Amino acid sequence: MNSALIRVVFVLLPHSLVLDWAGPAEALRIANQQLRAAGQPERFAIEFASPDPEAIGSVGITLAGLSPLPSHWDGPAWIVLVGLPGNSISTAGPEAQTLLRWLRDQRFERGRLELVTICAGALLAAHAGALAGRRATTHHHHLDELRQVEPRCEVVANRVFVIDPPLYSSAGVTTGIDLMLHRIADICGEALAAQVAQTMVVVLRRGPQDPELSPFLAYRNHLHPALHRVQDTVSETPQDDWSVPRMAQVAHTSARHLTRLFIEHAGVAPLEYLRRLRLATARLALDSGANVTRAAELAGFTSDTQLRRAWRQFGFDGSPSRPRLGARG
Repeated sequence: MNSALIRVVFVLLPHSLVLDWAGPAEALRIANQQLRAAGQPERFAIEFASPDPEAIGSVGITLAGLSPLPSHWDGPAWIVLVGLPGNSISTAGPEAQTLLRWLRDQRFERGRLELVTICAGALLAAHAGALAGRRATTHHHHLDELRQVEPRCEVVANRVFVIDPPLYSSAGVTTGIDLMLHRIADICGEALAAQVAQTMVVVLRRGPQDPELSPFLAYRNHLHPALHRVQDTVSETPQDDWSVPRMAQVAHTSARHLTRLFIEHAGVAPLEYLRRLRLATARLALDSGANVTRAAELAGFTSDTQLRRAWRQFGFDGSPSRPRLGARG
């Protein structure tokens, strides 16, 4: 896995919605914090840039010491555009015009320079011509406006976020956190993204295309620390020889009490939770090109047959958004 530091530049105009950038930035900060705690290098270098060195936020706070809009990129980077208040987005001001000229000079490419839009940030990207031929979403109040500004964009309604690399767009405000958790999972793994969500105490949502919530992120909408500790540990090494008594040792409780905790707080039995994690691990391996035998091994299944049986039991086989297990790869 590439471990290059990703430069994440939040671009702020006067009156930019504070929650649009503060929530996603905190998610990245916590991801770095979790990585350091695990003895791993940070992955995100967070910057705040603007056409002017100062900008007032949507709630009246003045932000000073903002960096100028970057003139070059030395490595992988994300440009993050955030929303503005109002029923429509005006680009008539000098700061907005400077931003649009700068955006038109950027060459977006997957894995090199990528564009992330939050809420009405998609409108700024559209005015700059960056959404032509792309799929994107925005806040529901601005969907028609986005269609008018950029008719060449496939505007997707009623979606938390939409992935069309190198474009990543979210519906607005708190969904920017959902999108950033998804991006953290892409870069750092879904187990770490779950730890970030747990720290932020956010309700996790499904991804943009998956018909179900990833098991790495599901069953985590509770505040029980011992249960989170078990889930963190098991999700990091689902291929290990886990049993309920061994999980209970992590929680410092009895096996019977741990089962009660899982049912009460997570709504799932411990071994079913483990099986779902293993299936998710197998799916990721298959998506990466592994054959069924290797996927079963990586996920902790004892054989191809056991993996296929679990796959069918949980309804994955035949799903159009999942790899089929009909033959070895």
